Amino acid sequence: MTMNFEFNTPSRILVGDGKALEAGRLAKEFGDTVLLVSLESNVRIKPLIDAILASDLKLHLYPVDQEPTVEIVQRGLDLGKENKCKVVIAIGGGSVLDTAKAISVLMTNEGDIYDYLEVIGKGKTLSKPGVPLITIPTTAGTGAEVTRNAVIGSPEHGVKVSLRSPYMLAKVAIIDPVLTHSVPRSVTASTGMDALTQLIEPFVSNKANPITDALCKEGMARVVRALPRVYADGDDGEARADMAVASLMSGLSLANAKLGVVHGFASVLGGMLAAPHGAICARLLPPAMSVNVAAIQARAASQDLLTRFDQLARILTNQPMATAQDGVAWLENLGNQLEILPLSQYGLTEQDFPLVIERTAAASSTKGNPIVLTAGEMETILTKAI
Repeated sequence: MTMNFEFNTPSRILVGDGKALEAGRLAKEFGDTVLLVSLESNVRIKPLIDAILASDLKLHLYPVDQEPTVEIVQRGLDLGKENKCKVVIAIGGGSVLDTAKAISVLMTNEGDIYDYLEVIGKGKTLSKPGVPLITIPTTAGTGAEVTRNAVIGSPEHGVKVSLRSPYMLAKVAIIDPVLTHSVPRSVTASTGMDALTQLIEPFVSNKANPITDALCKEGMARVVRALPRVYADGDDGEARADMAVASLMSGLSLANAKLGVVHGFASVLGGMLAAPHGAICARLLPPAMSVNVAAIQARAASQDLLTRFDQLARILTNQPMATAQDGVAWLENLGNQLEILPLSQYGLTEQDFPLVIERTAAASSTKGNPIVLTAGEMETILTKAI
């Protein structure tokens, strides 16, 4: 654990049933013209639209019906600039929120989107704060409402890459658990496992710090008690609220620590497979935990790291004497309970392994893994996940 760290958050975080309807009043503090980025149909978001219009704001809608690509971000950016939008509001899942974060910051920074993208672009530093942004998640999983990056796909290059900067943090993040009640079971499972992965990886990452530790521990405890319940009953309000708060905590954690090899793999596989991000993470998480522990033991790395994996297992299993392998077994059982499919069902084959491993080793998330894994160890993870 490092004692030399920085912690970034949105300026304000609001949590509570019905809080989304305050977005119009809050937006008026920043300007008179709103770009509303949403996955939802107009019927679904009509209460929010009414609240915005009731605040005497001009409104321009930008629907996003898929994961963000360079083209999708560019179209939204053009719309925002043409209408001189002073505020961006995003309501939806991680794809919508990432699209809005990218639009917000690119509206104020000169140049082309490729100037700032990692890997496929120039990776330049964003130098100006974005247009004020209000984020409202409708799923409990990505934590994107409080993160400072956006994952953007490039079909041309066959990859997903990041745009990242502290300037991408929202001015206001609104967590309204009621909005998650209508999420289908499969999405509940996928996003819930994404949240859990985003709590586990920062907890064992090489950039863990005391604040993220506290968030991860509390967030994991909430997922453990709530995810099976909400998967069984989507109208369980208490469990939905637990998952919404756990997702928030996962976003704060990953934004201020690091992730690990699971998200390294997921960033690569997400550009190759038509699979939900959370489902990819869920399938990779148990073997990644097992392989990480074995690697630490084999290379006589820090005993503190092994202790940390045991602590993780005790939180997951709620058993005071649990070991890391008990945690792996618990994760495998949860994946079965949530009906998480093998990655082969999405088209991954052993022939893909060399390229996936090469790209994963270079991925930003992989740099946070508690120990550097060999190509053979990474192959073991894929083999168990396929």
